[in-house]
Amino acid sequence: MAESHSSSRRSALAVRWLGVGLATVIAVVTLGLGLTGRLTLYISPGSIWFACAGAVVVLIGAVLSFALPLGAESDHGHDHGHEHGADTDEGAPSSRRTLTAVGTISAGVVASAVVVGALVLPPASLSVELAMSRADATGPLFAGADTPTLGVADTTTFGIGEWSSVFATASRPEAYDGSPVTLVGFVTPSDEGDISLTRMIITHCVIDAQPAAVPVAMDAGDYSADQFGTGQWVEVTGTVKADADGSLRVLPTSVVEIDEPKDPYEY
Repeated sequence: MAESHSSSRRSALAVRWLGVGLATVIAVVTLGLGLTGRLTLYISPGSIWFACAGAVVVLIGAVLSFALPLGAESDHGHDHGHEHGADTDEGAPSSRRTLTAVGTISAGVVASAVVVGALVLPPASLSVELAMSRADATGPLFAGADTPTLGVADTTTFGIGEWSSVFATASRPEAYDGSPVTLVGFVTPSDEGDISLTRMIITHCVIDAQPAAVPVAMDAGDYSADQFGTGQWVEVTGTVKADADGSLRVLPTSVVEIDEPKDPYEY
């Protein structure tokens, strides 16, 4: 009898951990990242309030769950099943009980591993390798944007995402010739032997991240592509140049090595 009670208690504790425990840890991690400003490494700034509000609701629910007796999660319908002799754990086929146990244990291991990873691994931005691997798999960002609208916009506010769209889709590239730019991004190789200034663009979270890049003509000044390694963050100041073939590139007047920004993405 005591052994059966101990087994039931362990089972109840496991169920409580899979539900309330894991959710609580994830909520605490979310709030911690939000308070330290590192949640932007995973989601867009506009979604932070929603994520933190959801985490608070989860914590409130976790606190209230302590009013529920241990094991009460599995008590619903127990007596009803005995009264009618239908589908109790004792009457269930052994194979079904085994599959249920395997599924529960597998889900618990996977979910626990995710939570432990969130606690142990330091927050990090998406890798340069990921940006390079996705560069050829996606088309120009904002490819459907209205070019005339971009043309009358204040280009001094453009980031790499907007400029990459202009460079790829502008029907009148000469309209941007001479436009001043100050852009921050990381270096990736260019087919022309220069460099590409790259930034990851996210809409909602890192899952939908896409790379955007603009070519920087390193042979136009006192710089060379060999000076900057792949993945090095730099701040480029210069102007946009429209070539005779209609292509656009950045002519740098200054290329300064910098540390990775606190918020490495554009939105």
